[in-house]
Amino acid sequence: MQTTVDRRTLILAGIIVVLVAAVAFLLGAGLTRDNAVTPVGMMGNASGMGMHGGATGAGDLSGSDVMFLQMMIPHHQQAVDMSGLALATSTDEELRALATEIRDGQAAEIIQMEGWLADAGLPSDLDHPMGMGMGGMLTDSELATLAGSSGAPFDSLWLAGMIRHHEGALHMIGMIQDSANPDLQEFSESIRVVQTAQIEQMQDMLVRLAA
Repeated sequence: MQTTVDRRTLILAGIIVVLVAAVAFLLGAGLTRDNAVTPVGMMGNASGMGMHGGATGAGDLSGSDVMFLQMMIPHHQQAVDMSGLALATSTDEELRALATEIRDGQAAEIIQMEGWLADAGLPSDLDHPMGMGMGGMLTDSELATLAGSSGAPFDSLWLAGMIRHHEGALHMIGMIQDSANPDLQEFSESIRVVQTAQIEQMQDMLVRLAA
């Protein structure tokens, strides 16, 4: 009788050991699967964000949006260059303050526009000659005349040139008036408000200089 009991005990113990091993194996396999590390090359971009933090992929920019940005960047750059010339030449304090405002504001906007194009995987440079469709741009000859001036004549030429330059920018934002990109809509409105106010200020400055 004792032998029979011991045999049954051994059989039950063996079954228990097998079951415990099987459960441990299954739990271990599930844990490994749940905690598996996805290789970096297999990971998707869940956020959908571009490298500049905005969700501005190529699909968010229409052809008109892209053309506007590629044209406005060099347009802004000329305003930055003209402002630098004013700061190096003019002694009129109001004009120098305005030139600083234009230089800093438009330099920051250039970076913003380049970022949108970069996020869309697009170049920021134009694929057509400078000046085509970019209203108000000063010619090389006009820039040379401006650079060769000084005193009150310089101030008057600079103000007249920048007024024309700003008016060209206000005309250019019409390219994106129907844009579906909210960032560009906000951007164009900012240009409209800021540059309209600056035009009015420069017109008043011309009157002051002529008095």
